[in-house]
Order: sequence, then structure tokens, then C-alpha cells
Amino acid sequence: MRQAATLTAQQLNRVLDYCKHTRHPARNRAIILTTHWAGLRIGEVAALRWADVVDSAGAVRNEFRLSAAQTKGHHACTVLIPQRLQAELERYYQVVKPSKLNTLVFATQRRAGFTANTLTHIVNGIYKSAG
Repeated sequence: MRQAATLTAQQLNRVLDYCKHTRHPARNRAIILTTHWAGLRIGEVAALRWADVVDSAGAVRNEFRLSAAQTKGHHACTVLIPQRLQAELERYYQVVKPSKLNTLVFATQRRAGFTANTLTHIVNGIYKSAG
């Protein structure tokens, strides 16, 4: 099985620059950086809830605890979150200001949240457009 390609710093910067010009720049930037810096799969990102990301006081956690239902291999795991991603998620949290912590982190306009397939289309579209 092939390993997914990792973006170089230059490629990541180009993708993030492109995100500034999308309809949902904060959301798209947070999605890209969560996959890149935390190493989460798209399906894991789509399954993230605010309760996984922030504590009851609204502070971003330094690690995520993913349940077996949220992971590809159906094994619960803990993901350490780098400080720069914590800061990024804090900015996104301030933009979204969720009323409930049990809601999905990356919501859509029409539904409660993305599926792994719909989020894959978003990310692939960003990568292709950033070229």
C-alpha cells in the first residue's frame, strides 16, 4: 500500500496562501494544518468534535483522544497536538464560537458535518487549485 505524499514547506505555504481566497478560509486552513501537523487522516478530521479539541473552559487541549469509532483501524488512540496547531485551532475556535461542544469541528452549511468522502473532495480541490 502506498504512503500518502507529504507536502514540503513551500507546497504547504502555497496551499495555505490559496486557502485565504476560499469561501471558508479559517475552516480550510484548520483542516489542512490538522492533517499536516497532527498527521490525522481525513476521516479522523471529519469525526472530530469540539469536545475532543477543547476542554470545558474552551482551551484547546494538548492531545486528542480519538475513540475507536473515529479511527480507521477501529482502535482508540491519543494524538499529541503541537503548539502551533493548538494556536491555529484556538483561532478557528474563536471564529466558529460553537454553542455546544458535542458538535463537529468542521461543519458544512447544509449538514451538521462533513463525511470523510466530502472532506476529501474539499481538500483535494484545495490542493489542485493551489497547484
